[in-house]
Amino acid sequence: MKNDLLREVYERYSRELFIYCYSLCKSRQAAEDIMQETFLKAIISLPDEHMNIRAWLYMVARNLFLNQARINSRMTGDEVSEMPEMSDKSAEDEVLARLQNKQLYGAIMRLDTRKREIIMLQYFSGFSHDYIAKLTGLTPANVRTLSHRAKKELKAIMEENEQ
Repeated sequence: MKNDLLREVYERYSRELFIYCYSLCKSRQAAEDIMQETFLKAIISLPDEHMNIRAWLYMVARNLFLNQARINSRMTGDEVSEMPEMSDKSAEDEVLARLQNKQLYGAIMRLDTRKREIIMLQYFSGFSHDYIAKLTGLTPANVRTLSHRAKKELKAIMEENEQ
């Protein structure tokens, strides 16, 4: 893989890939390690003409996580890095948005691993149910069902937090 292409791919996908990795392992250090190893594999083995680099990166990151999870039976979590500031909002709007994002992220982290992964892939990475099914080894119908159940659970958790 050429340096310019690698730099472009890294700049485009590193943040979302990190968030995905963090959602899987709940550890900042482990997520960074998985992300770095994913890009290392891209340097070593991804052909320049690969059609869907983004999907390939997610697949590699997921496999690396699963391999690491088999080795380490338990991982510890660190604090999530701050989200970047949004310059076009007032300070009050920014604070409210961050609070809502933090609450939503906390609710997502309370989901079981499979549902959390599906929600992250669907909403934060923009993958279709069919692609998530291929990536996770589930059927598309199972992905839709788990997504629906996860959204219901998220709604209940968010309503519980409002009270």
